[in-house]
Amino acid sequence: MNSQQRWTTEQIPDQSNRVFVVTGANSGLGLATTRALARKGANVILAVRDEAKGRRAVAEITAGQPDAQLEVRRLDLADLDSVRDFADGLRADHARLDVLVNNAGVMAPPRTLSAQGHELQFAANHLGHFALTGLLLDQLSAGDNPRVVTVSSANHRQAKFFFDDLSGERKYSPMGYYNQSKLANAVFGWELHQRLTAAGSPVRSVLAHPGYTLTNLQTSSPVGMVKLLFGKILSPLAQTPDQGALSQLYAATAPDMEGGQFIGPDGMGELRGAPKRVQLAPSAADAATGRKLWDLSEELTAVKFAFPAAA
Repeated sequence: MNSQQRWTTEQIPDQSNRVFVVTGANSGLGLATTRALARKGANVILAVRDEAKGRRAVAEITAGQPDAQLEVRRLDLADLDSVRDFADGLRADHARLDVLVNNAGVMAPPRTLSAQGHELQFAANHLGHFALTGLLLDQLSAGDNPRVVTVSSANHRQAKFFFDDLSGERKYSPMGYYNQSKLANAVFGWELHQRLTAAGSPVRSVLAHPGYTLTNLQTSSPVGMVKLLFGKILSPLAQTPDQGALSQLYAATAPDMEGGQFIGPDGMGELRGAPKRVQLAPSAADAATGRKLWDLSEELTAVKFAFPAAA
């Protein structure tokens, strides 16, 4: 990709007859992603925690594009029972999926536990998406040029894992545990790429990050200085959701995407700009870390990926 050409949504190829699942599709980056895909003819399943908000998002998109093919389904990524219910319903109604965009996230809330007792950010941002991907892998394997796009953050580069205190019971830092969840996204996306490649699967795992984009992620769940800093003080530097979504849209649709690539903005510090290939932190591509997180995630979610046997 030549960032000099300033890739935009106009360059998304026709997506007619292709089925996308976008998590967190009712607002922010997810809504921008859904709108752009629908404009190119995709059938988009909006996977949302609040169905009323999902229906409002559909109404907003169809007001400008009456022929948009949109479907709202409930998914609470922080509740593994909800993830299983969503996947079961999707399997019953769709024989194949072409692209899964693991977009939804929560950022820097007070310490909260999920329905299964896991720290909320690790549960919603990582474990829910890990389980969802595993449960939908068969349908993706039947897809056309299938991809899993996992949305991480530039913050993964300054993160570490708290494997000895995953729930934050002893010492919880809202941003520290947010960064851990984004590192988990990066490790998962890379490790998934390795395992899909080894199995000879047609599914490609790619990663993206939106730079600094102002969404309700910065204003709804954070507390204290995090909310003040990212929600107000630095907001003039932020991109709009339509701009921030370009990286994940490129990852989801560009014909030249290869498995394992990481797409982010081309501007200074990767804070804003047109999509380009950027570097994963070495810690995210560490094989031992990948195996450790994978094994732990299978244990915590009770989801095992059914990879095809290598040819």
